[in-house]
Amino acid sequence: MPVRNLSEYLNQHDVRYVAMNHVPAYTSQELAEVAHVSGHDIAKTVILNIDGQLTMAVLPACEKVDLRKVQEFTKSRWVSIAQESEFQNRFPLCELGGMPPFGNLYGMPVLVSSTLANEDVIAFNAGSHTELVKMSFDDYSKLVEPTILNFTLMH
Repeated sequence: MPVRNLSEYLNQHDVRYVAMNHVPAYTSQELAEVAHVSGHDIAKTVILNIDGQLTMAVLPACEKVDLRKVQEFTKSRWVSIAQESEFQNRFPLCELGGMPPFGNLYGMPVLVSSTLANEDVIAFNAGSHTELVKMSFDDYSKLVEPTILNFTLMH
């Protein structure tokens, strides 16, 4: 069901993409394995709380958020990884942890890792742990208009 909503949005904007179903994958590294895609190309979504504002951070599966860098770049007083209870109702029709990296559709600012921005194609959860979408990073960036920053560390 969730991929249908995302597909409608992408179709409305004439974006080329590939949608696929796969066996359940609950981590971004598992997603990379089942989809046969590099961890550099899997865009994982992490919800941050930046001075009380929920913000979507989108980064490669093989990296993690450096909260100190986010704090410096955003000039905020405090940054934390949001608790699921803070955002579980923000993503209707999406499984918790399976939300697509389209914060613009959920009234949320989006930060994208500069390393992910260097990829030609990205793949990501399409609202569930069994649906994946692949599309060009350029098309993704045009739709979402994220802030691109260097805010990650390698695992």
